[in-house]
Amino acid sequence: MPKLPIVKSSQIIKILIKIGFKKIRQKGSHCFFFRKEDNKAVIVPIHNKDLGKGLTRKILNEINLSVEEFINWLHNHNK
Repeated sequence: MPKLPIVKSSQIIKILIKIGFKKIRQKGSHCFFFRKEDNKAVIVPIHNKDLGKGLTRKILNEINLSVEEFINWLHNHNK
C-alpha cells in the first residue's frame, strides 16, 4: 500500500468536486460537501496549512476512496 501524501485542503476540495461532491455551505473555516447519488457528506477544514495524515485518511474513509485512488486523482486529474 502506498504512503498517504500530505496535502492541502484545496487539493482535497478539487478532488471532491471532480468526483461529484457539491459545496453546500461553509461555517467559519469548515466547508461542508454533499454527494446526492449515495448521500455521502464530508467536512473539510480550511486552515491555510497542510492537513494531517489522520484527517486526510478520515476524509477518504468517509467518501469511500482508497489511498491508491486518491493518489491517482491527485497526480493524474489535478493538472
